[in-house]
Amino acid sequence: MSGPVDDQDGLSRGMRALGIEVREGRAAEVGGMGIRRVLPTKGRRTVGPWCFVDLMSPDDVANPDPMEVGPHPHIGLSTVTWLFEGEALHTDSLGSEQVIRPGELNLMTAGHGIAHAELEVRPGSSAARGEFVKGAQMWLAQTESTRHGSSSFAHHKDLPRAEIAGGEVQVLAGSLAGAESPVETDWPLVGAELRQSGPVELPVDPQFEHAVVPIDRRVKVDEVIVEPGSLALIPPGFESVRIEVDGASGRSMLLGGVPFPIRIQMWWNFVARTRDELTQAWRDWEQHNDDRFAPVPSSLDRIAAPRPLWMREA
Repeated sequence: MSGPVDDQDGLSRGMRALGIEVREGRAAEVGGMGIRRVLPTKGRRTVGPWCFVDLMSPDDVANPDPMEVGPHPHIGLSTVTWLFEGEALHTDSLGSEQVIRPGELNLMTAGHGIAHAELEVRPGSSAARGEFVKGAQMWLAQTESTRHGSSSFAHHKDLPRAEIAGGEVQVLAGSLAGAESPVETDWPLVGAELRQSGPVELPVDPQFEHAVVPIDRRVKVDEVIVEPGSLALIPPGFESVRIEVDGASGRSMLLGGVPFPIRIQMWWNFVARTRDELTQAWRDWEQHNDDRFAPVPSSLDRIAAPRPLWMREA
């Protein structure tokens, strides 16, 4: 890979000229896992309907803590769980119980309300090989027509792949490079994992805005350098995107969609339109409203919601 890696002034000029922006993620911790949150980021809440992207990886790779995320609620979103390594068990208030492995996808749609838990599974062979959970936890904002509806869960074991010059894509949602995912969504979008061994020229929908999220190597998106833990934002109008990887091989996520028409409100595990909706969801969880958030079969402790900041200020 070539490019002005250390020339920040030149990089900024290139970003403005191309319309591509680079946003750096921030470090956090969820359920014993070190994560890098690349979306939402300052000044940007959504890319298409994608409104949340956490990259999960253990802090201490020599002796990592297991991922343990106890029962917690969601509204107004779909969770998209995608693993690069390891295994995890999903349980939810619908009664679902599903182990997810790399190359498989869990799609949980909250609607008016759902609760779930996630627990890392460490089979003896996986632990011996040092394979612990690494992956991406992503959210899709639901549209007005579905966000007040019922909740659901779906597991997809076999998702389509497409060979392209310089690599391979596996399509989580939408279509890309002639491959179309069977995953049902309520907004025009794309989600894919890209594995590449050389430069790739990806055809993309010019009506979509996109994000390229490098996983294990820095990449160059057209003329812009993007480090792991950051993302490149690509506005509508691009018919193709060129991605080069720094090294012999690398992996990235491509996420995108038609720009979401509504400015969403996000707080804790909830996606809504107003602060009143967020407050009511918080109350329902704290008051154990089982009609909205039924119990989750899990050995992990139920997670209490923090008191909303706007209520503390009242």
